[in-house]
Amino acid sequence: MRYDAAAVGFYTLDILARPVEAIPDGGGVAFVDEIRMVVSGTAGATAVDLAKLGLHTLAAGSVGDDEHGGFVLDRLARHGVDISAMQRIAGVPTSTTIMTVRPNGERPALHMRGAADHFELPPERYAQVLDARFVHLGGTGFMRRFDGAPSLRFLQAARAAGCRTSLDLIAPGEDGLALVGPLLPFVDYFMPSIEEARVLSGMDDPVEAARFFLDQGAGTVAVTLGAGGSVVADAGGTVLRIPAFAVPVVDTTGCGDAYVAGMIAGLAWGMDLETAARLATAASGLVATGLGSDAGIRSFEDTAEKMRTLKPRR
Repeated sequence: MRYDAAAVGFYTLDILARPVEAIPDGGGVAFVDEIRMVVSGTAGATAVDLAKLGLHTLAAGSVGDDEHGGFVLDRLARHGVDISAMQRIAGVPTSTTIMTVRPNGERPALHMRGAADHFELPPERYAQVLDARFVHLGGTGFMRRFDGAPSLRFLQAARAAGCRTSLDLIAPGEDGLALVGPLLPFVDYFMPSIEEARVLSGMDDPVEAARFFLDQGAGTVAVTLGAGGSVVADAGGTVLRIPAFAVPVVDTTGCGDAYVAGMIAGLAWGMDLETAARLATAASGLVATGLGSDAGIRSFEDTAEKMRTLKPRR
């Protein structure tokens, strides 16, 4: 196949500032140490990390025809991501998020939905995107035109094309399971956060939540737990508890996306499921050490070395 991976779905520009302890009253000014602009989103951040981890990666999403869209496309290309399947939509702003990162790494956000709501991928455009060993759909719940039946048709086509599929979502609401449930029989790797898993399944225990999604048809489920690491379970009865690594946390933006990229990269490089999950955990931890979803990860080799040398979080 032409690509190692294709990252399809939600692309956004993040504008991040840290540390932000409070928004000034009235027209006041507060000083921060750092401000950055980065490509992010549940497909965008994953695409960047996949490329950093050595995979030939295709980006398939949408940006507006504004200066933010130009920045997103330029940055993706600079990271080595193929942007030939990206859509630039006239008259629509690029999806953009302002992240106010607290000293403890938490990140309240202000989001403008923008071009991601206009993303479409009709069947006549599948050929390029499905010419990939791994196809990741990121952003279910934040793509008004692509959520639901269009996403289902796409994942069915990916399965028929022999691609290994993965799925991540954003902030599921009351209709979250209605959106995600029909997709899971066509998903090889479903990787929600524990917060998302709890909303969708109604279960607090990550193992029980993972089993819920396996019963819905997913092949393998990895529930990320932040500082608690992750739980990985598959349809064959495997249950793995992967501890997080001890790292200095600056900003948790993009950690879940890095976990997804690390899992895909590990599998693409021939690792077994447990080792791939450990690589995913290392990638997630590295991203937390800097500001923005593109921080921390340097290469596959460096991330694999960190996987071997970082100490588990206690």
